[in-house]
Amino acid sequence: MTTYNIVTIDGDGIGPEVCQSAVQVLREACGADLLRFTAHDGGATHYQKTGQVLPPDTYEACCTSHAILHGAAGLPGVTYPDGTEVGNDLHLQLRFKLDLFANVRPIRLYKGVKSPLSDWKAGQIDYVIVRENTEGLYASRGAGVVLRNELATDSLVITRKGVERVAKFALDLARRRNGAPRDGKKRMTVCDKANILRSYAFFRAVCQEVALGYPDVEMDYAYADAITVHMLKKPDFYDVIVAENMFGDIISDLGAGTVGGLGIAASAELGLEHGLFQGAHGSAPDIAGQDLASPLATILSGALMLRWLGDRHSDAALSTAANRIEKAVEDMLENGDAVPHDQGGSARCSEVTAAVCKRLR
Repeated sequence: MTTYNIVTIDGDGIGPEVCQSAVQVLREACGADLLRFTAHDGGATHYQKTGQVLPPDTYEACCTSHAILHGAAGLPGVTYPDGTEVGNDLHLQLRFKLDLFANVRPIRLYKGVKSPLSDWKAGQIDYVIVRENTEGLYASRGAGVVLRNELATDSLVITRKGVERVAKFALDLARRRNGAPRDGKKRMTVCDKANILRSYAFFRAVCQEVALGYPDVEMDYAYADAITVHMLKKPDFYDVIVAENMFGDIISDLGAGTVGGLGIAASAELGLEHGLFQGAHGSAPDIAGQDLASPLATILSGALMLRWLGDRHSDAALSTAANRIEKAVEDMLENGDAVPHDQGGSARCSEVTAAVCKRLR
């Protein structure tokens, strides 16, 4: 039996609590021998102590691991001279160094979670946003220019290679899924502003070219401003949405808001060889160390990790464990075993973790 080496980086704020909660659940789901966890430093807190946000030994461990599980990074006030946050550099450096080009954000309404959208039930909202993760406007981080304190510029970068590979990733994902809840059609929606900017028109055109090889996947197009309305009025229409980096970042958080918020939003950053998994939320330093944070986003990110590893290594045990974790979370929420604060309950981080583990036994 293969043992998979998982690097954990607790990070900042609530990061250590939610990351260790996920480790507990993963051990419960997989047993003692399937996963081997090794803890490594990184983030804004580590930067304050050492001047390094991503220590060389942490990076080397990430390079040789099967996957990376991360808690959260970033602390208000811990910034570089240009005002950008230090903590974000942890996963940004890993993103670019490991070429994690696809950011995957499942948007799924679980039983027991009430959507702020009226009359939408579990099973009716179930789609995935695939965000191009290494280009777009965010590729300009650290390279923007401020002239005479009067003018600031950042550059939007779109390459054929970058769009082709993320479009292929999204189309392959659409092929594997069961289609949109509304009509069962396998569909990829391209989110852009092709009506205004040449860069986005190019993004759309390349997606169209790649899609020619996927006649079984229906193509759909939406401007980034319009899709924010459609995601609220007809979320059941969507199956897979692909977007440039910044637009994908924005609509992912909107999508999360329709299914319970960032506290239950899983996230994966994937490349051809490496994967980084973390909850979509921030480090919430105001509640750090108080056992108040919800670990569900990180736990569900752990399930994403298992499914990705299971697919990569053709290991059914991992895929089965991923399904068990998601079902345990849903059953726990539906039955009200331990409802976290962000979902309207009062359960502490440790209590939510224990309840999920109990469901797995």
